[in-house]
Amino acid sequence: MLYSFTDLNSSSPKNKITVAFAGNPNSGKSTLFNLFTGLKQSTGNFPGVTVDKKTGTAHLYNEATKKLVELDCIDLPGIYSLQPNTEDEKVSADVLLNNNDIDIVLIVADATNLRRNLFLATQIIDIGKQCVLALNMIDLVEQGGMQININLLAEKLGVPVLPISARNSKGIEKIKKALLTTISAPVTKFISDKNGEMQAENILRYKLIDKLIENVITEKQILPSEKIAKRLDKILTHKFWGYFIFLFVLALIFQSVFILAEYPMVWIENLFLWAGNKFAEILPEGKLSDLFINGIWAGLSGVVVFVPQIAFLFLFIGILEDTGYMARVIFIMDKLMRKFGLNGKSVIPLISGMACAVPAIMSARTIGNKKERLITILVTPLMSCSARLPVFTLLISMIIPATSKVGFFNLQGLTLMALYLLGFGAALIAALFLKLLLKTTDKSFFILELPIYRAPQWKSIAINIIDKVKVFVVDAGKVILAVSVILWALSSFAPGSRFEELEKKYDQTQNDDSAATKLAAEKLEASYAGILGKIIEPTIAPLGFDWKIGIALVTSFAAREVFVGTMATIYSVGDEANTLSIREKMLNEKRANGAALYSVATCLSLMVFYVFAMQCMSTLAVVYRETKSWKWPLIQFVYMSILAYAASFITYTIFN
Repeated sequence: MLYSFTDLNSSSPKNKITVAFAGNPNSGKSTLFNLFTGLKQSTGNFPGVTVDKKTGTAHLYNEATKKLVELDCIDLPGIYSLQPNTEDEKVSADVLLNNNDIDIVLIVADATNLRRNLFLATQIIDIGKQCVLALNMIDLVEQGGMQININLLAEKLGVPVLPISARNSKGIEKIKKALLTTISAPVTKFISDKNGEMQAENILRYKLIDKLIENVITEKQILPSEKIAKRLDKILTHKFWGYFIFLFVLALIFQSVFILAEYPMVWIENLFLWAGNKFAEILPEGKLSDLFINGIWAGLSGVVVFVPQIAFLFLFIGILEDTGYMARVIFIMDKLMRKFGLNGKSVIPLISGMACAVPAIMSARTIGNKKERLITILVTPLMSCSARLPVFTLLISMIIPATSKVGFFNLQGLTLMALYLLGFGAALIAALFLKLLLKTTDKSFFILELPIYRAPQWKSIAINIIDKVKVFVVDAGKVILAVSVILWALSSFAPGSRFEELEKKYDQTQNDDSAATKLAAEKLEASYAGILGKIIEPTIAPLGFDWKIGIALVTSFAAREVFVGTMATIYSVGDEANTLSIREKMLNEKRANGAALYSVATCLSLMVFYVFAMQCMSTLAVVYRETKSWKWPLIQFVYMSILAYAASFITYTIFN
């Protein structure tokens, strides 16, 4: 049967069609799914398993029936074969083989690597379901001088084949029309007679695919761009220099995070201070106004001010992924990872952990070896996530001047990089211990196809940045809102008549700014928050922390970034002038002996504590979900807490 674009006019008798998007990893499947569903997407779990599925809806107008057809779209995890090796692949294979609700499978194949992609495509065709094959990245094929006989390929496969470029949104409408056409077309198979032996069947399948490729593909000439790509790979994946290049790239990223974000951070900080003062002028005096200005507003300002740095971090990570460089990093890290009980695929969760540990841990599903997957899950939270970034940048700015440099590198950026490398080093050491403790007979394998080099897709990166920042602000905002209200209440009230006694004490002495400052400090210490902090203080004093930091440590167990919001709330309660930023207020804080509280030793101790501490309830929850046991999140929480306390104590002792 010959499928050409002129055949796509027949009608579909169904008004609702369930479409499964299937394909190899990095074939552009999810990009095509996003083009179909737009914002009409939701995320949930496949029944009985923890692997996420993305579902969405799209509506197509059937010109023949003059009716809208609803597409229920399911984005399946990437898979190389229907003979699965990982949890993700098992889910995809199970859905394709056993789910009778799937009306049609939209197979997305990378046209630049047709042989490998056709192996899965022909397997799916042989299931007996209706299929449409989308040859993605056809623009890259044409740029490479290669030609594919689309009509002949469709005839040999027995399914519609359409060339598309998902990145450029080309060919999408023809795919949609093909889905309507194919739903009522007869089902065909690529291999009709099978001998029942999987290995023999695979050999036969590849022989038929090789013969098919000879007929439908006109070989391309090696272009200058490919020669350049090969030379780049020799450098970027070099067994020695590859690591140094990656470290240099990281250094540039952290330098840029500080330098580029400086001005927008100052603008946001000044905006919040100005708005806070305006609120104080407009709103009537009273507890509710105090709650809003010194509780909620102050808490939110402590997080929103760091949005520029987080946005730039996601920007650079997106560029590394989109250009194809991140795949090279994964490749060169495989040999190093194996020495510590991991494999190259462990780099994906570890690098993703720089953004957020929750999706990073979920991405460990691509690791087939159970032991390596468990080790990766247990050590990934040691990678410093974006929630730690506000804590790090605040403390770094307090002890290191922006003008301090080492060569042409800014010392603030190098310090931030050192904290990230400290977490990575700790993850490797922890993985080594777990490798010796955990036993398994599972075999380890690592398969990776290096994608071609390409220019970043700025629109996709921008959408990703907006989504990530939105999640950060909204999720953190919810927690901070609740924590700020609780903290304000604990800081604004005290047992009995303690506040009244303090007010009488200062009323009888003097009435100036100095007295007002002392009164606010003593009222805070006498409040419920002060009492709670004093209970915690003996435990954390060896680390250089006082009771206010102790309160922030407790509240940030909900989410690490709450630390900054908590400090902003604590230092804002009783501050009627509201003229100083949170950083300036913390720099002015003194110990009982008059020494600065936030010394180099204290700030370094606090940063090291946050590098190692498991202060994220969401991470513990996802570890439980992935391992199906509370045993591993408990072990994770205990070992990371002990590590954080010990490392913080050693750091403070050395630098104090």
